[in-house]
Amino acid sequence: QVQLVESGGRLVQAGGSLRLSCAASGRTFSSYAMGWFRQAPGKEREFVATISWSGSSTYYPDYVKGRFTIYIDNAKNTVYLQMNSLKPEDTAVYYCAATPRSPTVDIRGYDYWGQGTQVTVSS
Repeated sequence: QVQLVESGGRLVQAGGSLRLSCAASGRTFSSYAMGWFRQAPGKEREFVATISWSGSSTYYPDYVKGRFTIYIDNAKNTVYLQMNSLKPEDTAVYYCAATPRSPTVDIRGYDYWGQGTQVTVSS
């Protein structure tokens, strides 16, 4: 059974940086893609980043491009989200997700989800 456990969320000031981690277990992930999504209070869950397990393919939406970086440590089965130049509008619960298919921005394409980690950016 696939398990995804996020960590690293906390309170940070605007302009600061934060790195989220997602430890994956329960499967061989070599054919998987991983994604990060976020959900702010009263809003729908939205796409943040995705990566192939090899790390060769990544994709970001415009609202995080240039500020966020997704990468994988294959030896540790861990996916990271490095977040720089954080803004108050980045405040949300951040979720890690896994799919046995190619990287996708579509939330419906992910089969497995973590429990989420709270990121709060103060102004």
